[in-house]
Amino acid sequence: MGTNKDAHSMTIWDHLGELRKRVIIILLTVMVAAVICFAYVDDILEFLLKPAPNLQLIFTTPPEALVAQVRLALQAALIVTLPLNLIQVLLFIVPALEETEKKVILPFFLAMNVLFFLGVAFSYYMVIPFAIRFFMGFGTESLTPLFSIGNYISFITSLLLSFGLIFQIPLVFWFLGLIGLVSSAFLRNNRKFAILVIVVVAAIMTPPDVVSQVLMAIPLIFLYEAGMVLVWVTERQKRRTAKV
Repeated sequence: MGTNKDAHSMTIWDHLGELRKRVIIILLTVMVAAVICFAYVDDILEFLLKPAPNLQLIFTTPPEALVAQVRLALQAALIVTLPLNLIQVLLFIVPALEETEKKVILPFFLAMNVLFFLGVAFSYYMVIPFAIRFFMGFGTESLTPLFSIGNYISFITSLLLSFGLIFQIPLVFWFLGLIGLVSSAFLRNNRKFAILVIVVVAAIMTPPDVVSQVLMAIPLIFLYEAGMVLVWVTERQKRRTAKV
């Protein structure tokens, strides 16, 4: 953890000092990335507009465009610095782990990155274009679909971040199964309750419209099933290890 002391011999103040160091590094990383992203905010906005090529953005108050661009730069910085920030988290917790736990935690964090960006990519290439086409379909000759820049950025980034997070579900189930907190039988027997929870989560994490909620709920159900399979595989591996 950037210190010569053994993790188990460190005092609470040593841990707090190390935590403070990691948090400062994360904040500085995000701030630097946000400044860089703001310098390229027009390119980032153009990238976010590709799923809606015929959409015209407007701003309805004098500061809205600037505030929206600053928020976009910060959100982009949070996304692109995720791997670096997870490394800082990893550096903080790894020295306190046992050797067997260290062998698991590195693949776990690597998988977190992969699943997060898979979720972001799924949202960008699959969900967002469908959602935009759906909502723009309500436009008529007397009803022009004009989105404010602030609302559009909030809509897009909320979907990107939400899908990045929900794609962690199989990994979370795998980890809980590894430490014995859940079983494949439990997940299978409580599937109907899980679907109810999925609908509620989709309603909370997405913009307040039925289309976005459905587009999130369907992948969530598949991710739940994938997580259940991973737990089952983990259980089989444990049983094989116990027999050896």
